[in-house]
Amino acid sequence: MTADYWLLNKNRISNKKIMRQHSSLSDLSLPQKRIALFPGTFDPFTIGHESLVKRGLMLMDEVVIAIGVNEAKKTFFSLEKRLKTIRNFYKDEPRIRVESYNGLTVDFARQVGAKYILRGIRSVNDFEYEKAVADLNRTISGIETFVLFTEPQLTHISSTLVRELLRYGHDISEFIPEGMKW
Repeated sequence: MTADYWLLNKNRISNKKIMRQHSSLSDLSLPQKRIALFPGTFDPFTIGHESLVKRGLMLMDEVVIAIGVNEAKKTFFSLEKRLKTIRNFYKDEPRIRVESYNGLTVDFARQVGAKYILRGIRSVNDFEYEKAVADLNRTISGIETFVLFTEPQLTHISSTLVRELLRYGHDISEFIPEGMKW
């Protein structure tokens, strides 16, 4: 066995592994609808989320806003209220779907045909967490995560802080999309 033969087989095995891990590479010739899953609790949906969806649509054909159900997390608004409010807000945008799911995000992504997961990053702390989750998701599913950095004027906005304002009866209209009613 020559060194050239060994290298050729090694590269072929390596390429098969890459193709398996990134299954979308194997069908590059077929034009496919680019669907991104945008997962979160969205309790409530903020102008930061709205910005990510709008910018995500510039890169994708469709964005599925996926409200994850986590029984361990206490939410301010019911799942039904969040679904209804976000669906109503995007009712005239055919490239956006709003769904809910239980279980692993990558499993739901496969279910809706999404090959990408959209995430937003506000800070370095967000990056460390999102990178670890993205690496795990890619390893177990081949689904890629892409991140969009939060617009500078929105970095201080989070659903957690907006919920806190709600608990104390504060007006949150400047932190949620214009026309969205909670």
